[in-house]
This record gives sequence, structure tokens and C-alpha cells, in this order.
Amino acid sequence: MAKILCVLYDDPIDGYPTTYARDDLPKIDHYPGGQTLPTPKAVDFTPGHLLGSVSGALGLRKYLESNGHTLVVTSDKDGPNSVFEKELVDADIVISQPFWPAYLTPERIAKAKNLKLALTAGIGSDHVDLQSAIDRNITVAEVTYCNSISVAEHVVMMILGLVRNYLPSHDWARQGGWNIADCVAHSYDLEAMSVGTVAAGRIGLAVLRRLAPFDVKLHYTDRHRLPDAVEKELNLTWHASREEMYPHCDVVTLNCPLHPETEHMINDETLKLFKRGAYIVNTARGKLCDRDAVARALENGQLAGYAGDVWFPQPAPADHPWRTMKWNGMTPHISGTSLSAQARYAAGTREILECFFEGRAIRDEYLIVQGGALAGTGAHSYSKGNATGGSEEAAKFKKAV
Repeated sequence: MAKILCVLYDDPIDGYPTTYARDDLPKIDHYPGGQTLPTPKAVDFTPGHLLGSVSGALGLRKYLESNGHTLVVTSDKDGPNSVFEKELVDADIVISQPFWPAYLTPERIAKAKNLKLALTAGIGSDHVDLQSAIDRNITVAEVTYCNSISVAEHVVMMILGLVRNYLPSHDWARQGGWNIADCVAHSYDLEAMSVGTVAAGRIGLAVLRRLAPFDVKLHYTDRHRLPDAVEKELNLTWHASREEMYPHCDVVTLNCPLHPETEHMINDETLKLFKRGAYIVNTARGKLCDRDAVARALENGQLAGYAGDVWFPQPAPADHPWRTMKWNGMTPHISGTSLSAQARYAAGTREILECFFEGRAIRDEYLIVQGGALAGTGAHSYSKGNATGGSEEAAKFKKAV
């Protein structure tokens, strides 16, 4: 029997919900491109309910405990005295979400002698030291595509929010004001702007498709070029490198994985390549950007706005400059954990666990590391190495609250 250690975010401050705004979710059975949604043998939750918090437990408790496994669920994940650190020592499986990541650093993996599977309930496994997983023959898997459209919708919302100066204008209304000039002095139309995405995979391509009706000029860069038919359909301009694309864009959206080759790719030097007054939207990973370089670019006017929901580390310390820097549209990491997305990644987590326990093959598209090598989606999108350095800073948030 296995011990499963599951790290999830805390319940709402007013308690776990007993009612919800909507009675059900729209039904979909496949993603764009034809990949089917998760296909577990069964689920023990109601789609549309809160599953990503501690009490929701991803709907896994009945399934795991009825099969004799031990399930430990906690939100206490950072620091040497955390529940996660103490329970990790004899855990066989670790599950966590990108929104509240349980950082599996080289030091933690070294302590986890029984660890066989690191499972991401969502997309993006950079919180796991992939090099150590490769070296230790630990399988790393995630629920590919489960929340890609959720994130793409969020990107479009944030682009419009920045360009139209929505959040400061909303603040004037909330404060009882009617300061139109203050609202519009930083507001523009998106129409005819040039928008570029770094990476045009599942999320990046979905962003491009959703922006096309806005009559913008669309650009992209990706190490895997899109088919000619897609480029023609969306009237896309491809660039061989990020640095080549930046000078052409009014808005840049980051939709690539974090790994050693992309860490801090937005920095003081690359920001000089951007148009003055450009906008950046980052719902990929906070560590793609040099934290202080972004704040400086907003202060000196090189950037007109920066929005996103990803930080490094997560949760971000209370003194993180992105909380208070000018013209920011930051939120906690929420783009991929809508109630709709939770139903999909909870089902995908169950599917992966069923495969693991029953000795069946995990879908190739769910695999990041297997058999001591990058595999499946991991081989397509990641590089070997470790991107967890500095994650111990997340303990500052715990101390602050």
C-alpha cells in the first residue's frame, strides 16, 4: 500500500463552500486538436465544486483510502518544519498544484527515499527538480491540456485589462469617484496593435486564436514552428528567436515552460529590445522574468504594464515588488484553477493514479520524466536540469502570515 502526500491550497477564509454560483458545468469531451479529456474509471466528486483546496482533496480520499492507501493532505509546504517536509520522508507519491507548489528540490528528493511518482494536478512541473527525478528514476507526470484554455482566456482578459487600464478605472468606481481623465490617461485600444507570444503550444496557440477577432497583428516564436496552414489561417508572423520578435510587439505574452534555458529570459538587457510602452502578460511562470528588472522597467516607462498570476516563489513574500509596482495587474496564481479546470485536472490526477497502481501505461502526453529520461510532453517542451533554486524564499510568506 502506498502513502500519498498531497499539497493543496487552503480552504476559503469563510469556510469550505456549501453552495455555488452555478448548478453545473458545460459538457466537453475533447480539447482542440482531438485529445480526449481525462478518462478515469470513476470520480468521487461533483464537477464544479471546489476540489483544489485542502477539504476538496481533489476528490481522491474515498478512492485511495478504500484501496488501503494512506492519504495525507496539507497546505503547510514550506520550511524545514512544515508538514510536507516531515511527511515526505516515507511518501511514495507526491501530488501538488502549480498554484501552491510543493517544491521538490534536490535536497528534498534526496530525503524522499520511497518517492516513485511526482504528480502535478495541473500543467507545469518546474517545481520538481527534473534532473534529480531523472537521476533517481522517479516518474513525473502532469495533466496536459486540462487547463490550457482556462489560462488562454485569462491571458486575453489580462491583455485587455492592461491596455484599457481597467483595474485602476474600476478602483475609481469602487472608491466612489468619477475621475474619467485619470482613467483614460493610460488607456488605449487593442485594435491594430502587434501582439506576440513566446511559445505557441496548447496555451499560446489558443491565445492567438482568441485574439485574431480583435484585428491585431499576431506574432509568435517557438522552437517548433506551426504548420503553414495555421500560419496562413491566423495570418501569423513567425520569428526565429524571442529577441527577434520583441521589437515588433506592443504586447508580449509568455506561454512557455520554465526550465534552465528560459529562466530569467526577461531581464534588463532583453527589456531594452522591447518597444517603449510595451505590455507583458505572464501566466506561464514567474521565474521567466527577472523580478527587479520588471519593476524597474515599469518605473522608468520602458513597460506600460505588466500583468500575470505567476510569481517566484509561490506564495510570494509580502514584500515582493510585483505586489505594489506601478501599472501591474497581478493576482495570485489562479488562471488555471477555475472550478471548471479543477474538475478536469482532478479527473486527470485520478486517471494517472489508476494507471500507476494498476501497472498500466500513463498517457504519453501526461509524461514529463519516466525511465530516467525526459519523456512524452517533457521531451517536447522541457530541458534537463533544475529550476527550483531559490524556492526556499516561499517560507517568508508563511512567516508573514
